[in-house]
Amino acid sequence: MQLNSYDDFTPLREIIVGSAENYLSHDRDVTFELFHHDNMRGFRSDWAYPRLATADDRTTQNWIIKQRYTKELHEDVENLAATLAALGVTVHRPLPLPPNATPIAGLGWQAAPTPALNIRDNALILGNEIIETPPAIRSRYLETRLLSPVFRRYYEAGARWTTMPRPTLTDHSFDLSYARDATTTLGGPTEPIVDPQPSPYDVGFEMMLDAAQVLRLGRDLVVNIAQDNHRMAVDWLQRHVGDRYRIHRVYRMADNHIDSMLLALRPGVFLARHDGIRDMLPEPLRSWKFVVPPEPDPGAFPIYDDNDLVLSSPYIDLNVLSVDENTVLVNEDCVGLLKILDAVGFTTIPIRHRHRRLFGGGFHCFTLDTRRTGACEDYLS
Repeated sequence: MQLNSYDDFTPLREIIVGSAENYLSHDRDVTFELFHHDNMRGFRSDWAYPRLATADDRTTQNWIIKQRYTKELHEDVENLAATLAALGVTVHRPLPLPPNATPIAGLGWQAAPTPALNIRDNALILGNEIIETPPAIRSRYLETRLLSPVFRRYYEAGARWTTMPRPTLTDHSFDLSYARDATTTLGGPTEPIVDPQPSPYDVGFEMMLDAAQVLRLGRDLVVNIAQDNHRMAVDWLQRHVGDRYRIHRVYRMADNHIDSMLLALRPGVFLARHDGIRDMLPEPLRSWKFVVPPEPDPGAFPIYDDNDLVLSSPYIDLNVLSVDENTVLVNEDCVGLLKILDAVGFTTIPIRHRHRRLFGGGFHCFTLDTRRTGACEDYLS
């Protein structure tokens, strides 16, 4: 059980697959609203992202998810784990969240915990090191503790295990410049964050960074930065890795995660939301081939009710998982993406994932690859 993962495309040997067990609701507080505000850009409407009760409501609202959706999500995640095991990949799983989990609390806040489903977000694997990244959503503050048994086994086998500084997550911890920029937000659901409230625990802006903001390419890391919380965390990461990795900063490719914007399928080939991403990347990567799928088919998604909270844009199906440089797991409902990947020479494996827009993640989000055969290669030279 040796940790070794430098990229997203060399042959996969071991992986952690998240758990959807007892994913029953969303805690809609200031941190949740801020994190998800941009995901619906160009598609969001009031029916897709219901507003809070009033613009001035500062209390957390527990937004219940319909039981049918949570049951079908659990089925699809378990099928993903079984498919990877059938492909010869060793699959590890986090601890399941108990059905009546006790709320977690920080300094001045309380939140219902979230199961370890989108596990790509809060743990960055760099070679033989696990780096737990500082979360931006209060309900996810202790999520990596559900991964601790797996991380501990890797640590006991020789891996490094590091935790970045943890934020306090008061209202004033957040740089709101991205959300307030009229060119990047549609307003609406961000109303509760326009007037952050003071707290006796305020320390100013704090480090926040999800690992899904990092594209791993051997010794090169492409990291998305949308605001000062991200910048502070990347400064820490730069000091921590020293000259072991080269960090390339890209600015506002997205509000947070970039793994539904850009993924490396093999050296020299990106899957990209649009070709304009090329201009945001370091010069050596601009010559790579960009595979751009057709626009999402609205008919490929379930139709939800007015009170169903849609968290992800229709581009979520670009969140694929590579088993090796030729084989890619793709949502079976994303026919256009399947066809274009087949046409450019990849072997695609269609997998069912019905409610990806309700739970904010695809196959890449739901997994954390811990052993691939690749080394710390220099793909940019």
